[in-house]
Amino acid sequence: MKAAKFEYARAFGVDEAIQVLAAGGGTAKAMSGSQSFGPMLNLRLARPARVVDVANIPALRAVNRKDEWVEIGAAVTHAEIEDGVYPPLAAHPMRQVAGGIAYRAIRSRGTVGGSLAHADPAADWVVTLAALCARIMVRSPRGERTIEADGLMLGAYTTVLEADELIVAIRVPSETPATRWGYHKVCRKPGEFAEASAAVYFDVSRQRARVVLGAADGPPILLNEFAAEIARKGAQAVGREKVSAAISVALPDRDAIDRKLFTACVERALEQSGVFSNLKQAE
Repeated sequence: MKAAKFEYARAFGVDEAIQVLAAGGGTAKAMSGSQSFGPMLNLRLARPARVVDVANIPALRAVNRKDEWVEIGAAVTHAEIEDGVYPPLAAHPMRQVAGGIAYRAIRSRGTVGGSLAHADPAADWVVTLAALCARIMVRSPRGERTIEADGLMLGAYTTVLEADELIVAIRVPSETPATRWGYHKVCRKPGEFAEASAAVYFDVSRQRARVVLGAADGPPILLNEFAAEIARKGAQAVGREKVSAAISVALPDRDAIDRKLFTACVERALEQSGVFSNLKQAE
């Protein structure tokens, strides 16, 4: 199937892209890597009157460290993060996640901002950035605003973004010696969308503790009470029974097999983070 007819515009600056989006009156859509948006056009699931290509805007292709944050341009690709192209992300937890997204061909074109705007519940960045307490920088003719990553999605493929808003950057906390991080997902085979995923992030120096479930058919699910219990009680709080209980509360309508998948994701993410070993040594 071919895409429905649309006008194509390539923007060379953020302000230009925003003007084109605003002029569309809700009928224009921004396109970056096009790895999700392209198929949606061809299947006619998306029928914008105008597509605004923002993939090569210099301001969206930069990565900079700002105090305790790393600011990532929205058009930075998964492959660039995977390859450590940008020094501020060379040792960052995001590099681990990037290497497991889909296939290399998709990672070479797919972008962080595009993935967030697409808002697939099974997407890696959706759950990862929610766990990292990331901030999404969005710009429109009305100015710039910040959206917490865990508040971006309203539902599957639905976000709080307005039609004339463009994601310009994502701010993630820089790594510290106290950072403990893990991410695990379950797929039928490598490269496919996750059936269950979980990301954990602990940093005592910043008083942050997050355990987040992804691929749950909607926005990421934050297990805040469970994460706080781990941070407060340590190894005593992270036994399998505790994990299973937290999953059952978060996903009461899922069957036993689904809950086991999510339980396994949380357990393995916690193991990756080193929470078990570090706390056992402290005991």
